[in-house]
Amino acid sequence: MTAKEIIGYMESLRNEEQRRVLMGFFKTGPGEYGEGDEFLGLKVPQTREVVRAAKDLPLSEIPTLLMSRWHEVRLCGLLIMVDIFEKQATKRLTHDAKAICKRDEILTMYLKYAEQANNWDLVDLSAPKILGHWLLLRTNLGDGTENYKRQVLDKLAQSSNLWRQRMSIVCTWKTSQMGDASWCLRYAEIHLHHPHDLMHKAVGWMLREMGKRVSMELLREFLRQHAQEMPRTALRYAIEKMTDAERKQWMSIPVAK
Repeated sequence: MTAKEIIGYMESLRNEEQRRVLMGFFKTGPGEYGEGDEFLGLKVPQTREVVRAAKDLPLSEIPTLLMSRWHEVRLCGLLIMVDIFEKQATKRLTHDAKAICKRDEILTMYLKYAEQANNWDLVDLSAPKILGHWLLLRTNLGDGTENYKRQVLDKLAQSSNLWRQRMSIVCTWKTSQMGDASWCLRYAEIHLHHPHDLMHKAVGWMLREMGKRVSMELLREFLRQHAQEMPRTALRYAIEKMTDAERKQWMSIPVAK
Protein backbone atom coordinates (compact mmCIF):
# COMPACT_ATOMS: atom_id res chain seq x y z
CA MET A 1 0.00 0.00 0.00
CA THR A 2 1.24 3.48 -0.89
CA ALA A 3 0.19 6.92 0.32
CA LYS A 4 -1.40 7.56 -3.07
CA GLU A 5 -3.48 4.39 -2.76
CA ILE A 6 -4.54 5.33 0.77
CA ILE A 7 -5.69 8.76 -0.38
CA GLY A 8 -7.61 7.25 -3.31
CA TYR A 9 -9.35 4.77 -1.04
CA MET A 10 -10.27 7.40 1.54
CA GLU A 11 -11.61 9.68 -1.19
CA SER A 12 -13.85 6.82 -2.34
CA LEU A 13 -15.49 6.84 1.11
CA ARG A 14 -16.51 10.50 0.85
CA ASN A 15 -19.78 11.27 2.62
CA GLU A 16 -21.25 14.65 1.75
CA GLU A 17 -23.72 14.84 4.64
CA GLN A 18 -21.07 13.93 7.23
CA ARG A 19 -18.64 16.33 5.55
CA ARG A 20 -20.97 19.27 6.20
CA VAL A 21 -21.40 18.23 9.84
CA LEU A 22 -17.65 18.02 10.38
CA MET A 23 -16.92 21.33 8.70
CA GLY A 24 -19.32 22.99 11.13
CA PHE A 25 -18.06 21.11 14.17
CA PHE A 26 -14.41 21.93 13.47
CA LYS A 27 -15.11 25.61 12.77
CA THR A 28 -13.93 25.85 9.17
CA GLY A 29 -15.80 29.05 8.29
CA PRO A 30 -14.22 32.46 7.56
CA GLY A 31 -12.45 33.83 10.64
CA GLU A 32 -12.83 30.60 12.63
CA TYR A 33 -9.89 28.63 13.96
CA GLY A 34 -10.25 25.88 11.33
CA GLU A 35 -10.83 28.25 8.42
CA GLY A 36 -10.31 26.54 5.08
CA ASP A 37 -9.92 23.01 6.41
CA GLU A 38 -11.45 20.45 4.04
CA PHE A 39 -13.14 17.20 4.99
CA LEU A 40 -14.12 14.02 3.19
CA GLY A 41 -16.79 13.19 5.77
CA LEU A 42 -15.19 10.09 7.28
CA LYS A 43 -15.75 9.09 10.88
CA VAL A 44 -12.70 8.40 13.06
CA PRO A 45 -13.29 4.61 13.19
CA GLN A 46 -13.14 4.54 9.38
CA THR A 47 -9.80 6.34 9.46
CA ARG A 48 -8.50 3.97 12.12
CA GLU A 49 -9.41 1.02 9.89
CA VAL A 50 -7.20 2.50 7.18
CA VAL A 51 -4.39 2.96 9.73
CA ARG A 52 -4.58 -0.73 10.65
CA ALA A 53 -4.45 -1.72 6.99
CA ALA A 54 -1.45 0.57 6.42
CA LYS A 55 0.65 -0.82 9.29
CA ASP A 56 3.54 -1.60 6.93
CA LEU A 57 3.56 1.78 5.18
CA PRO A 58 7.17 3.06 4.90
CA LEU A 59 7.87 6.21 6.91
CA SER A 60 8.95 7.92 3.69
CA GLU A 61 5.34 7.76 2.43
CA ILE A 62 3.85 9.58 5.41
CA PRO A 63 4.67 13.18 4.35
CA THR A 64 2.40 12.68 1.33
CA LEU A 65 -0.46 11.99 3.75
CA LEU A 66 0.46 14.88 6.04
CA MET A 67 0.46 17.33 3.14
CA SER A 68 -2.98 16.27 1.91
CA ARG A 69 -5.76 18.83 1.63
CA TRP A 70 -8.06 16.39 3.42
CA HIS A 71 -8.33 16.52 7.20
CA GLU A 72 -8.97 12.79 7.52
CA VAL A 73 -5.96 11.89 5.38
CA ARG A 74 -3.70 14.05 7.56
CA LEU A 75 -5.20 12.35 10.61
CA CYS A 76 -4.44 8.99 9.03
CA GLY A 77 -0.80 9.99 8.55
CA LEU A 78 -0.50 11.16 12.14
CA LEU A 79 -2.09 8.00 13.53
CA ILE A 80 0.26 5.83 11.48
CA MET A 81 3.15 7.76 13.04
CA VAL A 82 1.65 7.19 16.49
CA ASP A 83 1.36 3.48 15.77
CA ILE A 84 4.98 3.20 14.61
CA PHE A 85 6.26 5.25 17.55
CA GLU A 86 4.40 3.19 20.13
CA LYS A 87 5.76 -0.04 18.67
CA GLN A 88 9.27 1.37 19.11
CA ALA A 89 8.59 2.57 22.66
CA THR A 90 7.67 -0.65 24.42
CA LYS A 91 9.44 -1.43 27.68
CA ARG A 92 11.57 -4.02 25.90
CA LEU A 93 12.79 -1.46 23.33
CA THR A 94 13.26 1.51 25.65
CA HIS A 95 17.08 1.35 25.41
CA ASP A 96 17.36 -0.40 22.05
CA ALA A 97 19.65 1.60 19.73
CA LYS A 98 17.60 0.99 16.58
CA ALA A 99 14.36 1.83 18.37
CA ILE A 100 15.84 5.08 19.71
CA CYS A 101 16.85 6.09 16.17
CA LYS A 102 13.40 5.23 14.81
CA ARG A 103 11.64 7.20 17.55
CA ASP A 104 13.89 10.18 16.88
CA GLU A 105 13.15 9.93 13.17
CA ILE A 106 9.41 9.99 13.83
CA LEU A 107 9.71 12.88 16.30
CA THR A 108 11.78 14.88 13.80
CA MET A 109 9.18 14.31 11.08
CA TYR A 110 6.38 15.20 13.49
CA LEU A 111 7.98 18.54 14.32
CA LYS A 112 8.80 19.27 10.68
CA TYR A 113 5.16 18.87 9.66
CA ALA A 114 3.64 20.16 12.91
CA GLU A 115 1.57 22.85 11.20
CA GLN A 116 -0.21 20.18 9.16
CA ALA A 117 -1.84 19.08 12.42
CA ASN A 118 -3.99 22.17 12.02
CA ASN A 119 -6.99 21.44 14.19
CA TRP A 120 -7.42 20.43 17.81
CA ASP A 121 -8.24 16.78 17.14
CA LEU A 122 -5.13 16.29 15.01
CA VAL A 123 -2.99 17.68 17.82
CA ASP A 124 -4.76 15.89 20.65
CA LEU A 125 -4.64 12.45 19.02
CA SER A 126 -0.93 12.67 18.21
CA ALA A 127 1.02 15.04 20.50
CA PRO A 128 0.77 13.06 23.76
CA LYS A 129 1.67 9.73 22.15
CA ILE A 130 4.58 11.01 20.05
CA LEU A 131 5.94 14.21 21.56
CA GLY A 132 4.84 13.57 25.14
CA HIS A 133 6.15 10.01 25.18
CA TRP A 134 9.45 11.10 23.58
CA LEU A 135 10.02 13.47 26.51
CA LEU A 136 10.22 10.45 28.81
CA LEU A 137 12.52 8.33 26.66
CA ARG A 138 16.17 8.25 25.68
CA THR A 139 17.03 10.26 22.58
CA ASN A 140 20.06 10.88 20.40
CA LEU A 141 18.76 14.30 19.33
CA GLY A 142 20.61 17.36 20.60
CA ASP A 143 22.60 16.47 23.68
CA GLY A 144 19.91 14.02 24.77
CA THR A 145 19.23 15.83 28.03
CA GLU A 146 16.01 17.05 29.62
CA ASN A 147 17.25 20.59 29.00
CA TYR A 148 17.31 19.91 25.25
CA LYS A 149 13.80 18.49 25.41
CA ARG A 150 12.63 21.67 27.17
CA GLN A 151 14.18 23.68 24.34
CA VAL A 152 12.12 21.67 21.83
CA LEU A 153 8.90 22.35 23.74
CA ASP A 154 9.81 25.98 24.39
CA LYS A 155 10.22 26.51 20.65
CA LEU A 156 6.72 25.12 20.09
CA ALA A 157 5.29 27.19 22.95
CA GLN A 158 6.88 30.38 21.62
CA SER A 159 5.70 29.78 18.06
CA SER A 160 3.14 32.12 16.51
CA ASN A 161 1.21 29.05 15.32
CA LEU A 162 -1.75 28.05 17.51
CA TRP A 163 -1.39 24.33 16.80
CA ARG A 164 2.31 24.22 17.68
CA GLN A 165 1.46 26.06 20.89
CA ARG A 166 -1.27 23.54 21.68
CA MET A 167 1.18 20.68 21.12
CA SER A 168 3.45 22.06 23.83
CA ILE A 169 0.76 21.78 26.50
CA VAL A 170 -1.35 18.83 25.30
CA CYS A 171 1.71 16.58 25.00
CA THR A 172 1.98 16.77 28.81
CA TRP A 173 -1.01 14.46 29.10
CA LYS A 174 1.46 11.59 28.62
CA THR A 175 4.06 12.91 31.04
CA SER A 176 1.42 13.37 33.73
CA GLN A 177 0.06 9.91 32.99
CA MET A 178 3.55 8.57 33.70
CA GLY A 179 3.76 10.47 37.01
CA ASP A 180 5.80 13.54 36.00
CA ALA A 181 3.98 16.80 36.78
CA SER A 182 6.82 19.16 35.90
CA TRP A 183 6.08 19.43 32.18
CA CYS A 184 2.39 20.25 32.70
CA LEU A 185 3.12 22.86 35.38
CA ARG A 186 5.77 24.57 33.25
CA TYR A 187 3.68 24.89 30.09
CA ALA A 188 0.41 25.62 31.87
CA GLU A 189 2.15 28.62 33.41
CA ILE A 190 3.70 29.68 30.09
CA HIS A 191 0.29 29.61 28.37
CA LEU A 192 -1.71 31.00 31.29
CA HIS A 193 -2.44 34.31 29.53
CA HIS A 194 -2.90 32.95 26.02
CA PRO A 195 -5.69 34.84 24.22
CA HIS A 196 -7.37 31.85 22.52
CA ASP A 197 -10.19 29.85 24.12
CA LEU A 198 -8.79 26.61 22.66
CA MET A 199 -5.65 27.14 24.72
CA HIS A 200 -7.66 28.00 27.84
CA LYS A 201 -9.41 24.64 27.49
CA ALA A 202 -6.13 22.81 26.85
CA VAL A 203 -4.41 24.35 29.88
CA GLY A 204 -7.32 23.54 32.19
CA TRP A 205 -7.66 20.04 30.78
CA MET A 206 -3.96 19.25 31.27
CA LEU A 207 -4.00 20.66 34.81
CA ARG A 208 -7.01 18.49 35.61
CA GLU A 209 -5.24 15.41 34.25
CA MET A 210 -2.08 16.25 36.18
CA GLY A 211 -4.09 16.53 39.38
CA LYS A 212 -5.86 13.25 38.72
CA ARG A 213 -2.76 11.32 37.65
CA VAL A 214 -0.06 12.84 39.86
CA SER A 215 -1.22 15.00 42.76
CA MET A 216 -4.33 16.98 43.58
CA GLU A 217 -2.25 18.94 46.07
CA LEU A 218 0.10 20.05 43.26
CA LEU A 219 -2.97 21.19 41.33
CA ARG A 220 -4.26 23.11 44.35
CA GLU A 221 -0.87 24.73 44.86
CA PHE A 222 -0.86 25.87 41.22
CA LEU A 223 -4.37 27.26 41.64
CA ARG A 224 -3.45 29.06 44.86
CA GLN A 225 -0.74 30.85 42.92
CA HIS A 226 -2.64 31.52 39.69
CA ALA A 227 -6.44 31.22 40.11
CA GLN A 228 -6.91 35.01 40.20
CA GLU A 229 -5.24 35.45 36.82
CA MET A 230 -6.51 32.31 35.07
CA PRO A 231 -9.14 32.59 32.34
CA ARG A 232 -12.37 31.24 33.82
CA THR A 233 -12.59 28.51 31.15
CA ALA A 234 -9.16 27.18 32.15
CA LEU A 235 -10.11 27.27 35.82
CA ARG A 236 -13.41 25.45 35.22
CA TYR A 237 -11.67 22.69 33.28
CA ALA A 238 -8.92 22.35 35.91
CA ILE A 239 -11.31 21.81 38.83
CA GLU A 240 -13.81 19.46 37.15
CA LYS A 241 -12.81 16.45 39.28
CA MET A 242 -13.17 18.29 42.59
CA THR A 243 -16.24 18.26 44.82
CA ASP A 244 -19.06 20.73 44.20
CA ALA A 245 -18.12 22.63 47.34
CA GLU A 246 -14.47 22.97 46.35
CA ARG A 247 -15.33 23.96 42.79
CA LYS A 248 -17.58 26.75 44.10
CA GLN A 249 -14.78 27.91 46.36
CA TRP A 250 -12.30 28.21 43.50
CA MET A 251 -14.81 29.84 41.12
CA SER A 252 -15.65 32.44 43.74
CA ILE A 253 -12.12 33.83 43.64
CA PRO A 254 -12.33 37.21 41.89
CA VAL A 255 -10.41 37.79 38.68
CA ALA A 256 -7.51 40.17 39.21
CA LYS A 257 -7.76 43.35 37.15
